Amino acid sequence: MTLLSAPAEPVVTSLATQSDGGRLDAVFLDRDGVINENRTDHVKNWSEFDFLPGALDAIARFTQAGVRVFVITNQAIVNRGVVSRDSVEFLNRRMVQEIEHHGGKVEAVAYCPHRPDEACFCRKPQPGLISALALHHRVNLRHAVTIGDAMSDIEAGLAAGCRAVLVLTGRGREQLARALPRGHTDFEVATDLSDAAERLLGRAAAVA
Repeated sequence: MTLLSAPAEPVVTSLATQSDGGRLDAVFLDRDGVINENRTDHVKNWSEFDFLPGALDAIARFTQAGVRVFVITNQAIVNRGVVSRDSVEFLNRRMVQEIEHHGGKVEAVAYCPHRPDEACFCRKPQPGLISALALHHRVNLRHAVTIGDAMSDIEAGLAAGCRAVLVLTGRGREQLARALPRGHTDFEVATDLSDAAERLLGRAAAVA
């Protein structure tokens, strides 16, 4: 398992321009609001980290089906001085350990420590985190899906060349309500990570 922060310099923004049917080789999961409960005051330490119902089983299902799992997360609280990089990385390691204990595997966790005003290439909705992981781990993004609870996750995935699924946990319902009137329809919607896994794996099995 690899822990990455921001890429040192801009990397290729996209390794694909189109998705490819139902084949599924990898998923890029947002963290807060998808794997664990979101907090208005941010998840700052392990005692504040609570897995969402069904999330651990969903990740295990992806792993058992041979789907590679990556986690991508914006953590601007680092550069805001709320927590240290070490704290974020410790929390991510604990998360990965719990996932492994329940039968899942996370190949890498990548996070962006920058504030929005720093205008970096890695903070979602920019695709930098996904592109860096795809380049490093040789992921064909035509066969990948990004799953998040915010339109910034969806936009990052689409910009990188993935398909995208918005889950209704975390900020998902609020984000969906804002997106639909603006005509954003180039993504799927699932109740939660478990529902997303069931749909995606079912579709992948059908085209295998």
